[in-house]
Amino acid sequence: MAKTVFIDGAAGTTGLEIRERLRGRDEFDVVSLDDDRRKDRAARAEALSTSDFAILCLPDDAARESVALIEPGSRVRVIDASTAHRVAPGWVFGFPEIAGRDAVARAARGSNPGCYSTGFIALMAPLVSAGLLPAEWPYTCNAVSGYSGGGKALIERFEGDHDIAWRGYALALGHKHVPEMQEHCGLALPPLFSPAVVPAHRGMVAEIPLPLGVMAGAASADALRECLAEYYADSPIVIMGEEPLFGELLLRRSREPSDRMELFVFASPDGAQARLVALLDNLGKGASGAAVQSLNLMAGLEETTGLRL
Repeated sequence: MAKTVFIDGAAGTTGLEIRERLRGRDEFDVVSLDDDRRKDRAARAEALSTSDFAILCLPDDAARESVALIEPGSRVRVIDASTAHRVAPGWVFGFPEIAGRDAVARAARGSNPGCYSTGFIALMAPLVSAGLLPAEWPYTCNAVSGYSGGGKALIERFEGDHDIAWRGYALALGHKHVPEMQEHCGLALPPLFSPAVVPAHRGMVAEIPLPLGVMAGAASADALRECLAEYYADSPIVIMGEEPLFGELLLRRSREPSDRMELFVFASPDGAQARLVALLDNLGKGASGAAVQSLNLMAGLEETTGLRL
């Protein structure tokens, strides 16, 4: 018997992509509300409380409201794609490769990782946990994303103003992804995070520069690469990228949707410096693909079912 899935916020970018991945799958029946009922609290409460799964594709406050609308005793299991519960007690972080597939599969409440933090955590968490990078170091992360990650307003802005070449933001620091980046990597200090948006619809690059030569307790770039390769050896989604042609990585405007993530470790000839790089689709493994991966596991299915790999 098919499980019911209610996507609260199905009209947004992430919700639409999740719906696309579930289209034609007989394991799930997607519960829909008419346009005039999507913002009706009673209708949402009923859909949330009577479904097998609810995926929240909403702003943070609205996501908290949705959780509060769930009736006591409801069987619904929740995946929240917002920032609201990523470091909240009682919520399982929906990054199976980091939190553990069994933990995600058993979760009653799961929180989808942020897009930028997915790349950062994928690189850092295994290396810090293995003791190859010090937890006390003041790490930095530089990242760029396609404009689809900013929702409808940013999409309209970029597609309406073709003169924008680069948009740096969060200049006052304190980006909402930083708490999960720190907590789920076990870092003593919050990373200094510098995000930006470029005129490509989708795609993302997250980079962590490492001055290995002055980092007490840091392993060599080769050891970092070997650790990541071993950690993700059994993952069909997170893979080690191949040596790039011409010594460059490209983020193309024509990039096709993908739920895969590639990791790279580059090093200077003397080994004193390294660059950790994650290349992913901000709407794939960075959002909708991650939600569907968690949904598959929670429903007892193969985690890659319906993903674009």
